[in-house]
This record gives sequence, structure tokens and C-alpha cells, in this order.
Amino acid sequence: MTVPFLGGRAYRDRIHAGRVLASQLAQYAGRDDVVVLGLPRGGVPVAHEVAAALGAPLDVLLVRKLGVPGHTELAMGAIGPGGVRVVNPTVVGPLGIPDEVVDAVAREEEAELARRQQLYRGDREPPAVAGKVAIVVDDGLATGATMRAAVSAVRGLGPARVVVAVPVGAGRTCRELEDVADEVVCARMPATFQAVGQWYADFAPTGDAEIRRLLSDATRGDEGSGLADDEP
Repeated sequence: MTVPFLGGRAYRDRIHAGRVLASQLAQYAGRDDVVVLGLPRGGVPVAHEVAAALGAPLDVLLVRKLGVPGHTELAMGAIGPGGVRVVNPTVVGPLGIPDEVVDAVAREEEAELARRQQLYRGDREPPAVAGKVAIVVDDGLATGATMRAAVSAVRGLGPARVVVAVPVGAGRTCRELEDVADEVVCARMPATFQAVGQWYADFAPTGDAEIRRLLSDATRGDEGSGLADDEP
């Protein structure tokens, strides 16, 4: 499928990206054994569109990237619920990052993970994915460390199948994730990839209030606006 470029970008914003991504997941539409899980923050608006188009429930899967000190956009690993931790050896090794630095960053991110858990989920139980198809959605894949942590966390909840789905990703990362997920759907894998944001005309940060609103909309059965207007 060809995704049209918009001023050199693949997507107008995360809503557009979610609708395009949903068109590549059409085989899961209308099923009662599918749940869509968005990774906060930027993955949730994308996941909201996917869930609305497929007629599937939406929930949030809390994971946190472990950024390299002084270069935090570069992921040296990630953490997730239940003590899940993934370390990216292709970053930690070449940069010579010691274990104690990884541990210190992980402790900081655990505090933020707990804050978001309370803010987004409150007293709600973890997403019910046992025996279901769990479609894990983010707004893009660079190193893949956060998504690997997410897949590991989801596996612990007993799904029948884990599908990783993103609008754009580095080709190598998308292929490597096939080792941990049952299916990987990358709507676009550019030959030259530097950062997720370069493929969006509008890549404004997603705030906590927006995530809470989208989750609330989904809980009320909000149907969104579907696929038709934005299919490529």
C-alpha cells in the first residue's frame, strides 16, 4: 500500500496515521477477541483510531523508555509493568554505559511509570487480554526497545496472539521485532530513517489530559470517524 507524502511527510498527524494503520489491520475488524493497546503517550491517539475503526476495545499499556543520559531521545532500554526490563545492547555496548547507570535511570522511570499508572488507570485492573489478539500500537519505531518491553509485558497477560502495529518504523527494527511478536505491521518502512517525528507534519507532544480523554471516549464506546476519509 502506498502512503501519500504530505510536504515530505507520510502523515498529517497521529489521527491520520492511525486511520492509515487501521486499513492494514482490517482482518481484525468486527471480532470479539481483539483488544488494542496504545503505548503512552504518542501511541494512544494512533491506537484510538485503530480501535474505533476495528470496533475493538482500547486500553493503555504503560511502558517507559530508558533514555541515554544527556541524549534521552536515544533508548538504551525500557521498562514495563511486572518488573519487565529490556536493555538494548546495540546502544549500551558501543557507548560503554555501565549497569549502575542503567539501574539509576530505571529507578527514575519507575517513579514516572507509577505516576502514569495512577493517572491513566487509577484502580482499574490491567487490560484483559488473556486468550485474545493483543494489537500493540505506537506512533513509530526507532530502536524498538520500548516496544520490546511492551511485548514482554503483554506476553505475561496470556494473549493468544501479539500484533505489533505502527504507522512508520526503521526497517531493521520492524524486522527484528518479528522475533518477539506473532505479527508486525509497519505501514511504512522508509529506506532512510532517523527519527519517528520526521514522518509527521504535526508531531506535537501528546499530553496526559488528551490520553485521559481518549480512554474515556473509548470506554463510552466512542466510534471515532473510521477509515473512509483517510485511507490512502
